[in-house]
Amino acid sequence: MSVSWVLNPDAVARIRFAFSPMWELVASLRTLQKPSLHSIHLPWLKAVRPRLAGLDLAELFALVPQTGYIADFITPPPDTPMPEFAAELDRVRRTPPELARQEAAKIVGTDRALLERFMADPEAGVARVAGTLEAYWERCFAEFWPRVYGLLERDVLRRTRQLAQGGAHELFAALDPAVTWTGERLLVDRPYCAVEELHGDGLLLVPSAFWGPAVAVMSAPYQSMLVYPVLGVGTLWEQGRPPAPGALAALIGKSRAQILLALAEPATTSALATRMALTPGAVSQHLGVLSGGGLAVGMRVGKQVVYRRTPTGDTLAGHA
Repeated sequence: MSVSWVLNPDAVARIRFAFSPMWELVASLRTLQKPSLHSIHLPWLKAVRPRLAGLDLAELFALVPQTGYIADFITPPPDTPMPEFAAELDRVRRTPPELARQEAAKIVGTDRALLERFMADPEAGVARVAGTLEAYWERCFAEFWPRVYGLLERDVLRRTRQLAQGGAHELFAALDPAVTWTGERLLVDRPYCAVEELHGDGLLLVPSAFWGPAVAVMSAPYQSMLVYPVLGVGTLWEQGRPPAPGALAALIGKSRAQILLALAEPATTSALATRMALTPGAVSQHLGVLSGGGLAVGMRVGKQVVYRRTPTGDTLAGHA
């Protein structure tokens, strides 16, 4: 069985990428419920377990069971490429009560008493859920979001380059084994079947660090969205900066060597600063030196400048 979206040339031209802090937050609830299936995130779990005391997540767990359908209203598709959590939380708060009730009624294999309570007064239920999401974010996720954001950003830059260089065929061939593009339709291997036009403005592709290993889809009445597991999630909780080989560090300096190695994937100044534990100003200064030496180059992508290694930089890093 599969979801089949019509993906004509116009739809391909409107493929977009976005991040969603709300999606990551909600997906992490499954990690809390069954850590054995998400062992890659054990360092995060160890850090946040003590912070859960006094935080009642039972209603959220009912709406986000370990497997199967979760209530769509708590994961609205991003309406901008990089939405703020507060803006996404406001969209959850503005969910029409009847829509929230209908979605809660679809959930199976979870605490029916909590779901019945939610459905009896969905307006109050949405307000409670939004409040719990906010408290959970502040206690357990906001601190770690910059690290997750950096990983998602690197993935989107990689995929965008794939799309620009190899077209949709190369993008979807490398996206996930569950995704196949026939040239006319996008087939997504999911445990239900649907054939439909894309809903909303094209197709939204959203990488996720906490969702997986399967992909996820959303569509009408929401913006059509495909969530896929991000590449490199195994590096998410690595501590410290990338090691700088002695010879390279001696040649261009330790911090610049670390930045040059980190540019194996294109990145922005802010993402590098988070990963390197340096200030954006320091990273910008080092990038200026690397660019001046012909080892890195900046390119404007929307409102941001993304840096990548030049062929000379690749050669130098490859011999490190």
